[in-house]
Amino acid sequence: MKKILQVNFKFKIARSELEKAFLQTAQPIASVKGLQWKIWAVNETEKSAAGIYLFKDDASAQAYLKGEIMMGIKSNPAVSNVEIKVFQVLPEPTRITRGPVD
Repeated sequence: MKKILQVNFKFKIARSELEKAFLQTAQPIASVKGLQWKIWAVNETEKSAAGIYLFKDDASAQAYLKGEIMMGIKSNPAVSNVEIKVFQVLPEPTRITRGPVD
């Protein structure tokens, strides 16, 4: 069953630096096995960022969470308050509201 991964964190650098870092990691993340898509989000006022990911299954999401990319996020001195949540997709209501999970 597909899984949604939500990663939130605070950042201590300028937004332009954050976007540059995101661009550098976008391709490695796009290559992660089992990842179907990721949405990148930022709230500059609150100095917070988020990633919403769709994985094909729990094993893929768990492998990503234990992998090098996530370890890099957690150990980055420009990042704090990392919050990670994994959710199961509810297919029927998501289809009705046109969620991109098929």
